[in-house]
Amino acid sequence: ELRKRFSANVSHELRTPLTSISGYAELIQSGMTQPQDVPLFAHKIRHESQRLLKLGEDIMRLSRMDGGHGVGRFQSVSLLKAAQEAAQNYAQAAAERGVSVITEGQDVQIQADPTLLGEMLCNLIENAVKYNRDGGEVRVSVQQLEDAARVRVRDTGIGIPAAHIDHVFERFYRVDGSRSKQTGGTGLGLSIVKHGAKLHGASVELQSDVGVGTTVTLTFALPEGER
Repeated sequence: ELRKRFSANVSHELRTPLTSISGYAELIQSGMTQPQDVPLFAHKIRHESQRLLKLGEDIMRLSRMDGGHGVGRFQSVSLLKAAQEAAQNYAQAAAERGVSVITEGQDVQIQADPTLLGEMLCNLIENAVKYNRDGGEVRVSVQQLEDAARVRVRDTGIGIPAAHIDHVFERFYRVDGSRSKQTGGTGLGLSIVKHGAKLHGASVELQSDVGVGTTVTLTFALPEGER
């Protein structure tokens, strides 16, 4: 039943951008559009194509996780360095909106799959930037606890209504579907975070207030020798 539902959702998600791409391409091909409108149509085609590529990547990642192949070789990873690298990936997008991205904390080593950990952190920071307010802030904090390492991504964005908080980790769930699609969201980012946390034996917690912001916390258990 889950597979059927997932397949139906994938088909629905693919149909919208493909219909848009096909429509704009047809207008350009038919010569019905004005020359000055071609760059705009090309931009829309590119935007929808990028959505499709991201959607395909996220679907493949979740499929590998479901099949038990989502994790590579675990190794010692600096959680702070991983957070810094993930934040750097969204420096330009943040700068365009005047959003400050601050990474701080302790240099804690955890056992993790570097690639999957990076994707998890990227998804959290991407959301924190996308759904922030202009001139807002994203603060990524890494802390070593007595027997665990914690990374917390806090933003000053639009927040999530209480009725949606229990559902945001579900596949393809969107609090604001129209805005998510405009920003290129696939509705799978937090699902990847949740699955990734499970495969790492970590916990994930989300707190949010509308108009104030959202905080997502990942907590990784530390081996006895690293506590």
